[in-house]
Amino acid sequence: MAGKPKLHYTKGRGKMESIRWLLAAAGVEFEEEFIETKDDLEKLRNDGVLMFQQVPMVEIDGMKMVQTRAILSYIAGKYNLYGKDLKERAWIDMYVEGTTDLMGMIMYLPFQPADTKEKNLALIIERATTRYFPVYEKALKDHGQDYLVGNKLSWADVHLLEAILMAEECKPDILSAFPLLQAFKERTSNIPTIKKFLQPGSQRKPPTDEKFVAIVRKIFNI
Repeated sequence: MAGKPKLHYTKGRGKMESIRWLLAAAGVEFEEEFIETKDDLEKLRNDGVLMFQQVPMVEIDGMKMVQTRAILSYIAGKYNLYGKDLKERAWIDMYVEGTTDLMGMIMYLPFQPADTKEKNLALIIERATTRYFPVYEKALKDHGQDYLVGNKLSWADVHLLEAILMAEECKPDILSAFPLLQAFKERTSNIPTIKKFLQPGSQRKPPTDEKFVAIVRKIFNI
């Protein structure tokens, strides 16, 4: 039996958080080896295990996988969260790219200068409510099913729930105009594997704070 996937990243969300989410939703236990100092990162680079000198890196099935999108696609395919055919996969990819764009804006907010944060937060809320969430609301309405693609849980659903919860950290009532997304959030949050990941004490990471921003800047020299 293969060992558990091992995740190499900092002790925060960042680009690894969606990987944690997808593994957790698939019911896969994983281990984490945290990069806590610049030396930890340099050791990985010097050991030659980072193809492009970057993390996230996930050890899985005898591979040392890098590039967030490649890792997520592999996990989605391996655990039957990537649709039943090429067309479903294309829809999943489109939905995932949308939530990736939104989460990217939220992810970088704590790293931005204080004088631009308020403006950027307003932009996130505006984009979420006019560009991104209407698409998913319409998809659920047109599809008439519990999930975005087909009628089963996919990577697109897991990613959307993660994005919704991140957006609610920016504005708690951000879903007020989206009743189907509110119902979707309730439904998917109660899927047993996801519910477990949302409990205190899980491997889900807290929102990025100033202390963590300082650690990341030191490790990655930014």
